[in-house]
Amino acid sequence: MARTGRRPGNQDTRQAILSAARQAFAERGYDGASIRQIATSAGVDPALVHHYFGAKDKLFLATMEAPIDPGEVIPKIFEAGLDGVGERLVRTFLGVWDSPAGSSAAALFRSALQHEWSARMLREFLVTQVLRRAIGHLQLDPAEAPRRAALVASQMAGIVMVRYILKVEPMASMSQEELVHSIAPTIQRYLSEPLYSPAPD
Repeated sequence: MARTGRRPGNQDTRQAILSAARQAFAERGYDGASIRQIATSAGVDPALVHHYFGAKDKLFLATMEAPIDPGEVIPKIFEAGLDGVGERLVRTFLGVWDSPAGSSAAALFRSALQHEWSARMLREFLVTQVLRRAIGHLQLDPAEAPRRAALVASQMAGIVMVRYILKVEPMASMSQEELVHSIAPTIQRYLSEPLYSPAPD
């Protein structure tokens, strides 16, 4: 009877690429790593990397075992512009974390708290795949965008820690709707209202 499915060795090739990619992204960051370098480290042709994973961002998501693809989710949140973006962001965020994908996301977060390598990878994921995309869609002032993005990230990371990791009550049991209406105005303020600027000396 003829064999079906992938040829023997293909899974080993895929794992070799993933291993090389994890090391490259952790050591050189997302921007510093290249498909060619990763392919060389894995001992394969760059075309094989594209065959298995597509573009570099897809390979990075695979190394992270990310529960969502920000390239698909973020445009839906930010395409309507600044008005109401706080509510859309928090609602989408909670929808992911309260879904089955949330357990994978929680595992990534816990690992980042315990291991420097995981922390670097999660930081690269947030900066290059989430915050950079959001800034691009909102067309924020380049001088203020990093500060605004970091403020938003601090709020979202706080939600993860308090609601999903530490499970502090009553936040752990609050409904999505209550959290959206409580937190969204703060996110909206971080993105659209004037930032504090210290007075010059």
